[in-house]
Amino acid sequence: MKTVDCCTDIEYCNGRGLHRILMAVALCVMAFQAHAQSSSTYPLPDTIDSRIQACTACHGVQGQGTRDDYFPRLAGKPAGYLYNQLIAFRDGQRKYPPMNYLLAYLPDTYLQEIAGYFAAQRTPFPALPKPDVSPQVLALGKQLVFKGDNARHIPACSACHGASLTGVSPDIPGLLGLHSKYISAQLGATRYGTRVGGKTNCMRSLTTKLSEADITAVSAYLSSLPAPLDPAPAPAGSLKLALTCEGAETK
Repeated sequence: MKTVDCCTDIEYCNGRGLHRILMAVALCVMAFQAHAQSSSTYPLPDTIDSRIQACTACHGVQGQGTRDDYFPRLAGKPAGYLYNQLIAFRDGQRKYPPMNYLLAYLPDTYLQEIAGYFAAQRTPFPALPKPDVSPQVLALGKQLVFKGDNARHIPACSACHGASLTGVSPDIPGLLGLHSKYISAQLGATRYGTRVGGKTNCMRSLTTKLSEADITAVSAYLSSLPAPLDPAPAPAGSLKLALTCEGAETK
């Protein structure tokens, strides 16, 4: 059985591929060129279209995601979630050199505008490859996603990310339209503390209870699901969350 790559540090887990290194270099060059042009007598237009150009190079023209395993879909995710991640990259809580470099000197208002832009996009979901796992693995993933594991005090993914798994406003992300390797990498990075974002420790506490097999199953199952009929996140306050977040205790 082929397992999903559970990398504990997404920033370097895919460094085995030369094209990843070239992409990182290209992003840095783009940022340098943007800075140079803005400092010249021919500055770039100060518009949202110009601001998101560095984002769309990796995440798709409308943030819809691409075939690359490790560059996630941004479109339609709650604005608060996207903003928190941009802040985390800018302030060094999440470490990925191209993102850290691009965001290093951007003000909060600028990042809020970028987050709002991608949150408003309703572009089609990408076609994802079928996970190469057994039916038993997918069944375990479905169990954890929709029912959790009471014996281990693991709530269902849907208990916080919504019944349709499209997230909850203002800051809980949707889980659909993402490659299994990306989901696995993020769960692993959260478990080992190399992904830190936002004020709460909900996911860190939860992921420490997951085994490698659990992460493989959840990642594979989520990536196998079709696009939702309504990709919009659930309204704020519409779901009683399974975790209190501040202490990551189950309600």
